[in-house]
Amino acid sequence: MFRRNFRHTTRNPLTLFNAIFMPIILMFLMVYVLGDAFSVGVNYADYATPGLILTTICYGISPTAIAVNSDMTTGFINRLRVMRVSRAAVLNAHVITTMIRSLVAIVFVVGVALLMGFRPSASFPQWLGVIGLVMFAVLAISWLTVAVGLAAKTPESAGLVGVPLMLLPFLSSAFVPAEKMGPGARQFAEYQPFTSIIETLRGLLTGAPSASSAITAIAWCTGIALIGYLWARAKFTQRA
Repeated sequence: MFRRNFRHTTRNPLTLFNAIFMPIILMFLMVYVLGDAFSVGVNYADYATPGLILTTICYGISPTAIAVNSDMTTGFINRLRVMRVSRAAVLNAHVITTMIRSLVAIVFVVGVALLMGFRPSASFPQWLGVIGLVMFAVLAISWLTVAVGLAAKTPESAGLVGVPLMLLPFLSSAFVPAEKMGPGARQFAEYQPFTSIIETLRGLLTGAPSASSAITAIAWCTGIALIGYLWARAKFTQRA
């Protein structure tokens, strides 16, 4: 199942473009075009990179939702029902494919960020924390994406799942501090899940992690992963 999904990814240029090149283009725009317009107190590449890491994850999830929904609506799952194939393998393969695609895209984005002036000061244990939190966030968002893809009626509507998640980083502290936002937007940015994840990554990468933001980020990722997993299993059982 994983090999099948991986082949679909490599044969779809639009999937690779959205997952890898769109975040790089966004990084170029934020750092080189708009970076000097923001006063964040530090090098803007250092400030924006953690937010762009999370944005990269969100840019690569729409193909997963479409693929999951297509498997349900085209009869592929019905064909598997007469074979000795674990139903869990169908969902797990989509999650693993999404995670690998996202992690490869993040490596490209971080590499480009280093060329643009990103200079992290994290120690080796802090880098391990960054990798662990990124993988946990990708896992949580992947399961939520799979669940939404199963809940959607058509592949077209499933593809829209990525739109709100792609916009959510812009309403967080990804590119500007939350305290610089207007009323309403500031409160939303302070308490939405992406902000705590981004702030934790930013603290780890700069060598000044915050225990409170880390606990909040882990709690959000755990909750999102649990909701996505249970929702996906329930919808899969219902539709299959």
